[in-house]
Amino acid sequence: MQLKTFILHFILGGTLVSLATFMGSQGKGLLAAFVATFPTMTVITFTLIYNKAGQTATVHYAKGLLLMTPPWIIYVLCLIFLLPRWGFMKSLITGVLTYMILAGVVSLVIKHLK
Repeated sequence: MQLKTFILHFILGGTLVSLATFMGSQGKGLLAAFVATFPTMTVITFTLIYNKAGQTATVHYAKGLLLMTPPWIIYVLCLIFLLPRWGFMKSLITGVLTYMILAGVVSLVIKHLK
């Protein structure tokens, strides 16, 4: 990847995170979530993978995104339900660990099915 492309993607990602953080801190949670989940990063990733490795690699990446969506949803649910009870750090760590465990399980199941 060229340095210019890397820097552009870094700035774009940082801008999206900054916008989502600003909007979320202003009490505009739905708008912040929209900005954070807008498919800009996947569009860029799809484009880069397609340009570098072609259609097959892009389809594999898209399938991987779908397979990792359930663990991600459970991670977010951990935050929603645990944050009021356990506080920020405990709920965040629990959510991330849950995601990692479930992502590992998904990976093992997929490898076993192949």
